[in-house]
Amino acid sequence: MTGIPTLDTVVLWAGIIAAIGGALTGLYRWGRTTRRGLKRVGQVLDDWTGVPARPGVLERPGVMERLRGIDDRLGALDARVGAIEHELHPNSGSSLRDAVDRVDARTAHLDKTPP
Repeated sequence: MTGIPTLDTVVLWAGIIAAIGGALTGLYRWGRTTRRGLKRVGQVLDDWTGVPARPGVLERPGVMERLRGIDDRLGALDARVGAIEHELHPNSGSSLRDAVDRVDARTAHLDKTPP
């Protein structure tokens, strides 16, 4: 201390004000960071659960609803791929592969060039 009571009081109060200001600044920054983090968490939750339509904004389905749609489309694709595979492999004579093999066998004698 300086030994001057008035100056010591002013320095003490300046230190208290600086400490309070620093604490308030720290709290403000912590609160801002926390608020930003919570906003991001809210956005993730909105994406996960979906957002209903409101005036001027389209509905956004949630993750589970979109996955169900993907599963439905994959099921339809599986059926189509199965039908295509059925045509590409020899079976009871009704596949495209069987038809090509029959045409090849009937036209093999037309090729006069030796292999």
